[in-house]
Amino acid sequence: MTTMRELRQAAGLSQEKLAELAGTSQPQINKLETGQRKMTVDWAVKLARPLGVEPALLLGLDVPAVPTATPRPARPALAPLLRTAPAPQTQAAASMPVRAAARGGVDQEMFLEDGPIDWIARPDYLKNARDPYAMYVVGDSMMPRFRPAQLLHVNPHKPPAPGSGVVVVKRNKAVLVKEFVRRGTDAVILREYRPADREFAVALEDLDTLHTVVGLQEP
Repeated sequence: MTTMRELRQAAGLSQEKLAELAGTSQPQINKLETGQRKMTVDWAVKLARPLGVEPALLLGLDVPAVPTATPRPARPALAPLLRTAPAPQTQAAASMPVRAAARGGVDQEMFLEDGPIDWIARPDYLKNARDPYAMYVVGDSMMPRFRPAQLLHVNPHKPPAPGSGVVVVKRNKAVLVKEFVRRGTDAVILREYRPADREFAVALEDLDTLHTVVGLQEP
């Protein structure tokens, strides 16, 4: 059986370049190649085009394991699934990924590093933004500002201003949706509304990323 690493190398792609073409990250490609992440139909569809192979080959189905310049037609058994997923180039230009839901509680976890759970049309105000994404809200700690099932639009490269909604990813993978208050010398100060309106600190040494919420979509 031809491995994903062999297919990538045969296509002359580095992990970084394949990640760019497939609309994902290099760590995700590495996890797929080393077996830390399972190859699913969604991943196969996303990776097949830049690798120049059929998705079925990445799923280990019985097809010739020879990369070609253009993808061959999908096997009938996979066709209904393949039609639901646009090409990665189209997704990157006109759509943005929906990440898993983030809870409002301080210690709730969500894995932003996972692949998208859906794709939505990119709003005009994010047309030229780099790497925007959307995220469902779960939990009520930010009501009435953010409510459960709302879909937040996030620009990961826009610096937050005091009062901005933010998605905070901690190094332990806990993800918070909060209000940005200020950045101190050793901590970021955030605010939540429930169960009590309060400010609290996240130490910079515990902080992975801080992304700005720039819009939302009602359920």
